[in-house]
Amino acid sequence: MDLQKPDLQKQDLQQQSAPAVSELRASDAERDRIADILHDALAEGRLTADEHAERVEGVLRAKTVGELEVFIRDLPAAHRRGPASSPAPAPHRPTPGALPIDPDDNVVAVFSGAVRKGRRRAGRRIHAYAVFGSVEIDLSEALFDHQQVVVKSFAIFGSVEIRVPENVSLRGTGSGVLGSFEVDTFDSGDPQAPIVYVDGWAVLGSIEARPKRGKVVADILDRVQRKVDRSLRKHLGH
Repeated sequence: MDLQKPDLQKQDLQQQSAPAVSELRASDAERDRIADILHDALAEGRLTADEHAERVEGVLRAKTVGELEVFIRDLPAAHRRGPASSPAPAPHRPTPGALPIDPDDNVVAVFSGAVRKGRRRAGRRIHAYAVFGSVEIDLSEALFDHQQVVVKSFAIFGSVEIRVPENVSLRGTGSGVLGSFEVDTFDSGDPQAPIVYVDGWAVLGSIEARPKRGKVVADILDRVQRKVDRSLRKHLGH
């Protein structure tokens, strides 16, 4: 009796069931990479403006990695192979001078509750004050016009809860005095992804920030399209 035959059959079934790389679902970062290659090809004169626009439209509709690769397989950049490198982690501090001193939005809860959520534009600086109250700032559906966003939080006998999309980077540099300051540090795989910095302190209160699973930057395709529009205007001399 051949005792190894069932194991070999099991391995064959596993190999047959594993999807090819080209069949995997495409990520937003991969769409951005293809769009950048097409932009460079347009600037080099390898594509006409009409060809570029047509391919970018296809990139935005593509669902798998294989569908994306079709749009660049006749371009030299698609066949260059360099050493693999891991994306650099997001910096722990905002870029000096990149953020305003005054807040774009003040969220205040004194013996009450205050909420900011939904599809709205995230300012570069948000201040949250919870004094015997609670503040909830949910950026999971926000539109990010800026790569760096600071949420300055103060919780005195209160709580501040912050939620961000799961494909942005998250950093925390605050502290708690007889309270808790908890930020789930996270790095996005996309070096161009927004970075949310949570700063401040909690006195007999709590500040908490973490990604909201299942939520991603809602306007990432809009950012790709805006990049394409800018390149087209530059190429056409407008």
